[in-house]
Parts: sequence; C-alpha cells; structure tokens
Amino acid sequence: MFQAIRECIFDGMKSFLKAETLVRSTDVLVEQPKDKAYGDLYTNAAMIFAKRLGVAPKVLAKAICEALRKSEDVASASIAGAGFVNFKLRSEAWQKVIPEVIKQKKSYSYSNVFGNTPINLEFVSANPTGPLHTGHARNAVFGSVVANLLERIGYKVTREFYINDQGHQIKFLAKSVYLRYCELLGKEVSESDFTSDMYCGDYIKDLAKELVESYSGKFLDKEEADWLDFFCRYSIDRMLENIKNDLALLGVVMDKYSSEAELCKRNLVNEALDILKKHDDIYEGVLPRPKGITDADDWEERPQTLFKSTKYGDDVDRAIRKSDGTWTYFAGDLAYHLDKIQRGYSKMIAILGADHNGYVKRLKSAVSALSGGKASLEVRLYQLVNFLENGKPVRMSKRAGTFITLREVVERVGKDVTRYMMISRHHDVMIDFDFVKAVEHSMDNPLFYIQYAYARICSVFRHFEAENGKISEDELVNCDKSILSDDAEISLMKALAFWKEQVKSTALAIEPHRIPVYMQNIASLFHSLWNKGKSNTELRFIDPTNRNDTVARLSLLMATKSVLDDGFAIMGITPMSEMR
Repeated sequence: MFQAIRECIFDGMKSFLKAETLVRSTDVLVEQPKDKAYGDLYTNAAMIFAKRLGVAPKVLAKAICEALRKSEDVASASIAGAGFVNFKLRSEAWQKVIPEVIKQKKSYSYSNVFGNTPINLEFVSANPTGPLHTGHARNAVFGSVVANLLERIGYKVTREFYINDQGHQIKFLAKSVYLRYCELLGKEVSESDFTSDMYCGDYIKDLAKELVESYSGKFLDKEEADWLDFFCRYSIDRMLENIKNDLALLGVVMDKYSSEAELCKRNLVNEALDILKKHDDIYEGVLPRPKGITDADDWEERPQTLFKSTKYGDDVDRAIRKSDGTWTYFAGDLAYHLDKIQRGYSKMIAILGADHNGYVKRLKSAVSALSGGKASLEVRLYQLVNFLENGKPVRMSKRAGTFITLREVVERVGKDVTRYMMISRHHDVMIDFDFVKAVEHSMDNPLFYIQYAYARICSVFRHFEAENGKISEDELVNCDKSILSDDAEISLMKALAFWKEQVKSTALAIEPHRIPVYMQNIASLFHSLWNKGKSNTELRFIDPTNRNDTVARLSLLMATKSVLDDGFAIMGITPMSEMR
C-alpha cells in the first residue's frame, strides 16, 4: 500500500522531473502525522525536491495533491504550511492490508532494501574471566534483536563475539584458579593472597575443583612457568563454554567467535601498522597528559608509536606501541577490525557498554584509516540495569562475587521476560528491572498485556472452530471486509499497515526498543476493540447468525495475530496461545 502511495506522489512530480534529476519513488517519505487532525498520512516530498526540480514547494505540492486525489485509496488531500501534503485514506484502503498481512505472515515485515549485503554485528564480547552479568544480558538481547531487524531489511548478518583471551587479566584469572587449586590440595591460602586484580567468585573454586579431579596434584608446588599457560588455556576454554551456555539460556547464538590471541599469532597488529605507515598515519611522539587519566596503557610521558586518529575525526591521536615495545590495548583493536575488513565487511556495528564512550571515535577512525574510507563502523552504547525486588535494590550475587549473573536472572524470571525487559527502553536509558513486577499477571505489565492480546485472539479462533471447524486461509483472505468500518477497527488496521514501515525504520535507526512499544500499541488497539464489543454487540467477533461478518472480523484478528507473531519473533520471545 505504501509503495502504491509513493508511486502516486511520484506521478504528481513527474512533469517537473529533469533528465539529470535522480529521484526514485522509494525516496519519497510517507509517514503518520503526530496529530490525527492532519489526516492519516503526510508527505514532505514537495519541500524536499522543490529546489532540485527548480519549482516552488507549493506548486509541487499542488501537483502531488491532484495526483493523490485520483487514487481510489485517497479520500482527501490538502496542502499545509510551506508545502506539506496531508491526506486521508478511504476505509477500503486499510481493509486491503488484511489479506496482504495474512498471506505474507511473518514475511510481511521483510523489505529487502540491502539485497543480502554482509554486515558484521559485534556484541557481548565479554572478557572470559567470569560469568556473564546483567550488563552483558542487556548487550546480548540488544544485539540479537538488532540482528533480527537487520535481516528483515535485507542484510546478511554475522553475529560475532570478540574473545579478549590474552593479556594481564587472563594471567590473573589463571593465578586465581591456581590458588584455589592449591587450597583444595591442602595448601594454606588466605584471602590476602588474592590481589585486587584477581578473581574471588565461587566459579573460581569450581574451575579449581575440576582441575583437581582431572589432574590431582600434578601442578602443586611447581614453578609458575610450568603451569601458567595451561591454567590460562583451561580457564579460558571453560569460561567460554559457560558463556555460550548462558547465552543459549537467553536464546542467543553467535555465528563466530574471534580470538585476540589468534589474531596476534597471525601478526595482524604489524600488518595494520604497515597499512597505516603507507598512508603516513604513524609517527613517534609524546601525547599530552589527558585530564584525570590513570591508565598508563593510554598515556606515558616517554615517546610512543602513535596513530594519527585525529586525521579521521578523533579528539586526540592514539598510542599503538609503548616505549618498552609492548602493544597497547588499542593495537589489538586495530588488528581485530583489520581482520573484519579482510573478511569483506564494509559495514560494521558494535554494541558496547556506556563505559566505552571514550573508545567510539578511535574505533571509527581505525576502521576508516585501515579501509581507506571504504568501511564504516556504527557504535551503540547501552546503559546498565538496576535490579529491584518490589522497588528495593537486590543484593549482588554470591556466586559471581561482585554482580548478579545473567543465568540467575533467566532462572528467576525466564528467557522471555528477561529479553523483553532488556529492550523495553531506549539503549541510552538505564533500566529498572523489578523481579516481582516483571512477572506480574496484570495489565500494568507490558509483556503480559501483549501476550494477553495474543491469547485472546487465539481463544476467539478456538471458540469459533469448536462450533464450525477450522477456517481456511483462502476464506479469510478473500472475504468481503466492508463491514470493518468502525473507528476502532480502522485504528487497528492502520497500526497493522504501518508494521512493515516500523520494522524498517527501527532497523535503520538501530533502536530495537521501538518494537515492544509498537506491539504495546497494537495490543492496546485490540483490547479496546474487544472491550467495545462487550457493549456493542454489532462489533463482536463472532456472530452465529452471520458467517460473512464473522469471517471478516476473524480476518482482522488473523492479521493482528500475524503481526504479533512477527514482533515476538523479532524480539526472540515465544507467544502464548493461552495464559497460564
């Protein structure tokens, strides 16, 4: 329907088009006005294209209005302001949406804009030094829903996890496990043996217990060189296995796990350095001390090997190699993004915690420099999650030692509730996750509200089919829908019609919270129609005396169910045909 309207608007502009003017009907904006008084839809095409076409906006708007009025779907069209065109559609236009949704079902939201273009989506990428925590849960759900959305608009998505499996933190992990290993074998170990850089959660004891069961005292009282590499590798492998299991609990499966250690073995840091040198982007120098800096990896007073990241939009040049010859953390980032570029990705997205705000510009500059401007990186930062119990803060996990784990949350409220809550707000906004309210069976709980709408629709079909047998899709598609003319029915049809546009705009904006918000709106419109039928018998879904009207109303319900099904699929949530 929207493409037909765009074609109509395009026809109105045709007489003004010049041979050298590149305008496609798909470039035409058609949206809902915030104020319903302006009509069903509006377009700013006259204002957007007037200058390029060398014509006054109102002249172009008049031609667009005339073209729209010729359409059988348009009831009225008028010019507003400097050249906006507001228009209202006939009821028949909205009714046409129903068979389209029913026939396409979940594929109704697909709009293959990008023709299977590969895109790399990096998310979670937690250090393999402990269990996934609630921040990782938000990252994981955010990333997996974004991946689903991007696939809806035609991207071929690679879901990727970057394993930071080398460096000081991995050695501290291994040393922590070794201390617990020695303790289990009878050696005295005190808490003072654990420095502030080490790990003290119960999961460390679990790893140590596994090693004792498999290797007994083989490593006891040995020199560090005899056990460190083995303990590093064993701990990483087991922690990564736990991470994958925890992600699976949340319904998240990665396509690829990239290892920092493997990239280093391939000497990709030096390869990245050579590329930057060719473009004169490397020099030896001393960076000015940033205000409040405490991380020596980012700054030291002696000369370092520096990348001219300011040339690509960064605030300050970045250190790649320190004066002692060791690489900085940013050097590893260069190698990783070079690897992505070499794998053929010109479009990349990274989902990072808000504490990575200072890394955004340097990562973008690295991708631009290493690809010669042919690749780009989008970054989305997300805020943390506050966990509450009836409004009161929840204490940290004993198992993790310092935080609530992802597994604890999923085991407490389930996958679906966790996923919904993690994308219920804009990523820039902190989430208050109340364990009690999240599972409450009340209309104040947004997920319950949507699931209840879905279950109600299923109950209507069960009731009808118990008396009349299963209704065919052909009958729902081809029935006369002229009875669907009440304001409540038209409002619901409008919401269903805009679903495809909503999915597209949500994917392009990388703002998955829009999906649950839109689904709440669809559920609200359905519940309103349900309640209206209680007081107005003519609006009830099933009329035992009139099959034609019943089938028409069931077709609206089937289209609503199809859109809700699709929304649940995008969010990775299982719809409930019955409320328990």
